[in-house]
Amino acid sequence: MRADLFAEPVEGLDEALAAVDAFDHALVAGLIRPQPAETAGATLLAHAVAGTPLAGRVAEAAGKAAAGAAGEDHFVALAAARTALLGSVHDALLTRVEEAAGRSRADAAASEAGTPPPANLLTAARAWLSDLARCGWQGIDHEVVSGAAEVVSAMLPDPALRRLATLLDGFAAELAASCPGASLERFPVRRWADLWSRGMLLTVPGAAAAPAVGTADGRLLPLGVDVQEHATAAQAQVHAVFEPADGSAPRLVRAGVSVPKPDTVVGAGIWQLLRPHMSLLAAAGEGRSMDLTGMPVTAEGDLIWSDEHARTGEPAEAFATARVSLPTATAPVTAPLDRHPARIAVPVFLEGYTVRTDEGGAVTFTVAGLELPVHTDRVPVAGPLTPEAVGRSSACIGLIRWDAGEFGVQPLAVETTVRKKVTALHAGAWAGGTADKAGAKAEKAATDAAKVLTERAGRLLRK
Repeated sequence: MRADLFAEPVEGLDEALAAVDAFDHALVAGLIRPQPAETAGATLLAHAVAGTPLAGRVAEAAGKAAAGAAGEDHFVALAAARTALLGSVHDALLTRVEEAAGRSRADAAASEAGTPPPANLLTAARAWLSDLARCGWQGIDHEVVSGAAEVVSAMLPDPALRRLATLLDGFAAELAASCPGASLERFPVRRWADLWSRGMLLTVPGAAAAPAVGTADGRLLPLGVDVQEHATAAQAQVHAVFEPADGSAPRLVRAGVSVPKPDTVVGAGIWQLLRPHMSLLAAAGEGRSMDLTGMPVTAEGDLIWSDEHARTGEPAEAFATARVSLPTATAPVTAPLDRHPARIAVPVFLEGYTVRTDEGGAVTFTVAGLELPVHTDRVPVAGPLTPEAVGRSSACIGLIRWDAGEFGVQPLAVETTVRKKVTALHAGAWAGGTADKAGAKAEKAATDAAKVLTERAGRLLRK
């Protein structure tokens, strides 16, 4: 891997992010009575997309915003400009990562148009998001935020609107927990602007078109499991190399599963919730391949997992896959609305690096003379991989991410020396079950908690 490329500046990156930041800060105060700072934010956004097909509409929207007279269509244009800028940042950074990894990218595929969702619900969602932009994060109160509830309730029964409904529901919950905005000292500026602009674009008919779906026949070789856990939800995403049965070039794919969870189920207990929904988790935990037949897969490399299209195959050690197959695997394309720097997560294999751990516990890999921060905070407690093991490692399967203005590594698995023997430790090693004492104890605690919750739920239903 040519890690030195990560140190080279990306042309236009700072200017694009500066325009996004200026507009994001304008949303803090709101655009109903914009002050010079808010006006400058929209104007800078318009200047950044000058010369593009968006130029005319965004310039008009910026002018209306400066006069405090922006309508819903103008807010859509501003959201589109912001999304396009972050998309260009994503593309530039992803190109740099793929160049460093020596990897090519698949050709883009067209999306499939679905049945248009009811226009009245999209209009209602757009109206609520426009109200948020006018009042700004400083101006939110429970009356403004509660306006989303009726819209979300009407959207949820329609599968075509569920993506937008889920976004609005979660966004409204975050805002409600922060009301009144006038009392807040700090705001999650980038996050709320991301949610606002994504929601605004999803109100445009056709924006949420379904990705093109094909089928996959061949062998799947898991690399590692990325686990994300929140108080009420958990997600596991398996990154893998797929070797098509027709002998064509291997390619990178993902398969994910998400479940709601009680806040009492934590750590290794989440596998009990995730495991029944995807047999791939057990295969990844046990170090085995899977044979796929007719498995649905999108052009973006996402397997739409169905156990009926998969069966467990031969042993497949993840580090062998990383050393042999990963370097030649083709990277998938990225869906238009998913082009955002925060979505960059590129599987790579690193070895021959040196490790430094500072007094605060922060770990850094030095690869080919370049220091890469290691995101040990992303290492889940639901597995045997620990920050300490990462700090003693000699090889790593990880995801290259971009955060806080720099590239870094999220470890999925490492090779380290335990009792004079090279041992592989995986974040998803307990996905299929474990005899490890700590893991078994956590699973038992989760089982006990689930039994108590089931019993209580049964009592409530009987009443």
